[in-house]
Amino acid sequence: MIKLNISKKTIILLLVGFVFLSFSFKSKFFEVAKQIEIYTTLFKELNMYYVDEVNPAELTNKAIKNTLKDLDPYTNFYNEQDVEDARIRREGEYGGIGVSVYYSKKGIEINEIYKGFSADKADLKAGDIIVSVDGQSVKNMERDQLSMYLKGTPNSKFSVEIERQGKIIKKEIIRDKVIVNPVPFAKMIDQETGYIILTRFNNKASSEVKKAFRKLKKEGMKKLVFDLRSNPGGSLLESIRISNFFLPKGKKIVSTKAKVKKWSNTYKTTNEPLDLEIPIVVLINGSSASASEIVSGSLQDYDRAVIMGQRSFGKGLVQRYRELTYGTQLKVTISKYYTPSGRCIQELDYANRDKDGKVPKFSDKGINEFKTANGRTVYDGGGVLPDVIIKTSERTEATKKLLKSRAIFNFSTNYFYQNKNIKSVDDFDFKDSEFKKFTTYLKSDTTFVTKQESLFKEAYKESEIKNITNEYNKIKEKLVAYKIDEISKNKDILKRILKEDILKRYFYKEGVYNHNLQNDLVIKQAVKLLKNQENYKQILSVK
Repeated sequence: MIKLNISKKTIILLLVGFVFLSFSFKSKFFEVAKQIEIYTTLFKELNMYYVDEVNPAELTNKAIKNTLKDLDPYTNFYNEQDVEDARIRREGEYGGIGVSVYYSKKGIEINEIYKGFSADKADLKAGDIIVSVDGQSVKNMERDQLSMYLKGTPNSKFSVEIERQGKIIKKEIIRDKVIVNPVPFAKMIDQETGYIILTRFNNKASSEVKKAFRKLKKEGMKKLVFDLRSNPGGSLLESIRISNFFLPKGKKIVSTKAKVKKWSNTYKTTNEPLDLEIPIVVLINGSSASASEIVSGSLQDYDRAVIMGQRSFGKGLVQRYRELTYGTQLKVTISKYYTPSGRCIQELDYANRDKDGKVPKFSDKGINEFKTANGRTVYDGGGVLPDVIIKTSERTEATKKLLKSRAIFNFSTNYFYQNKNIKSVDDFDFKDSEFKKFTTYLKSDTTFVTKQESLFKEAYKESEIKNITNEYNKIKEKLVAYKIDEISKNKDILKRILKEDILKRYFYKEGVYNHNLQNDLVIKQAVKLLKNQENYKQILSVK
């Protein structure tokens, strides 16, 4: 028999600790129940006694969104329609007409036409505004209502009225089964170098990358450019499967640390790889996030690929969907993830906002060094830093505001109707003279408004402006001139975005990819590096 030498003091301390923990848990759950009861009674009293009608769903929706807004931007409440939209993003299939859209008070404005689907067959164009569906006006509707009109059972027919350049046109459209391929383009750049672009990590991502890789290998691929630029991420498991294509079985790809112990995991490769030898350059930029950073971070940590471009977004958080009542869901951040070397590349510290609500950066507090398999130094905080940085101009606040507006889209629509044809997808260029026309167009555009312009407009009432019209207009002109000067500092970035948006109108996304294959400066740099294998290997070795 084994004797346990435990003193009475130790037993008393353990009992006190247990009682304290038990009280702490009960106290916490009591507080949660208390707050729910307060909200329930308040909600009931408002609905019964408030002088005007209250929309219960709208009120609850706003209350929930307000509750979550001070957490991180990835923790969200999804109503029934949002749940369906999220499912479509994950699965990549739905019954619809093959478009991406904006929802506005004017109706449903078409942002992009997908080649070969029903909207394309019906000759709809980017910039068209759907103003009625089956005789029902869709003007001034809420987003949730509008999103239901275009989706439906494949082969079902409906009629629309669209507004195009001031004219009303009637169309009949038959819904298709729309399949969103996360690998929309894969092609040989030259006799030895293949190119694959992955635009999202939905449930088809790994199978489509594998299919594209095998196709290019049959065509003679000996080197690969893998493009993850502007890929916002998606499925954690898909990112692990794709990393596994180029890394041995049994390698750690990512680990997660969560408050709930069972959600803290280490994920390893479980399959035999596709290819352990092929030289790879992975392209990333400031909009490559989440799963894109898991793939690029793991390949960098194992010195399996050269990462090229700009520093990635810095999203080191993992979300999971939790079922709620009545078909709604909560997408909640459950953990942080770490690359094989131990890096957490999360940039924004949402838990420590200042009193004004500003979110600090982890990288501002200092970054930590980690080592790759070969002993190269890599860093945490603030995304994945490429091995080869392709410099661009630093985006001004005015440029950021411009890119959030509809100004580029509207300019491209005007360009399309003023220029019926583009002779060649390969040779098209957006020259400085065209950029000048764009800046002139911005003087009359109403969607691109800077913070300074908004504050200036708010400072004066219409009655006050009448007395100082000349002075008011002079200041207004100066503010416009200033914002154009500010965006012109990013001409290199904006010319590329404008060129791609215009090409898409004539040749779909496929035309943009074909053009970039021969003209994109980053792709050219990647091909150049892959041709110089001595330099490629030197980058991946210890300096």
